[in-house]
Amino acid sequence: MKKNHIAATTAISGIIALGAAMVTTPALAGDKEKCYGVAAAGHNDCATKMNSCAGHAKMDNQGDAFIAVPKGLCAKLSGGSLTPKS
Repeated sequence: MKKNHIAATTAISGIIALGAAMVTTPALAGDKEKCYGVAAAGHNDCATKMNSCAGHAKMDNQGDAFIAVPKGLCAKLSGGSLTPKS
């Protein structure tokens, strides 16, 4: 009985981890672009110079943190840039 419980727990943990990985990795399809300097603290889509994980930007509008936005939108956002800022 314990073996079945361990197997089920392991399977469920794997499914949860896979789902989390899929949510945190932005799909930059042809209709998306990286927009730097507009992400709220903790809401960036990918790693920055200061950290190695999405969602870890330390401050709002951090210059090296980006979010994926529809093409053309970044230029319309105040502070938005297609290249990282120092």
